[in-house]
Amino acid sequence: MAHFIYEYSANLPEDLLDLQGLMQKMHQKAAETDIFPMAGMRSRAIKCEHFRVADGDSDKGFLNLSMKVGRGRDEPTRIHVGEMFWQIMLEHLEPLMAEYSVTLSYEMRELEEKVKFNSRNF
Repeated sequence: MAHFIYEYSANLPEDLLDLQGLMQKMHQKAAETDIFPMAGMRSRAIKCEHFRVADGDSDKGFLNLSMKVGRGRDEPTRIHVGEMFWQIMLEHLEPLMAEYSVTLSYEMRELEEKVKFNSRNF
């Protein structure tokens, strides 16, 4: 299981964000690792209309990626794939960062098995 949840400020241009392109890259790379099954991958983006970054300058924006993963991967593996996803994100967003003041962040959270419930029919 790998869920990618992107939150971003509404002042960032959609064409430079290209979130569909970023999602595709992340899913592809996650599948290539053989650590995350494709059937368990999900991506979604949440555009934040109401936000404040740093001093409140309206030209400053943000993008945060929260990644949820199921248990079962040791810490070195999580660190390795976390660094890999971070680099993909940084490279993908280089055009945006070249033109806009943006803060980027990424975190991976491991979900507790006993309190995680899900079902699918595929």
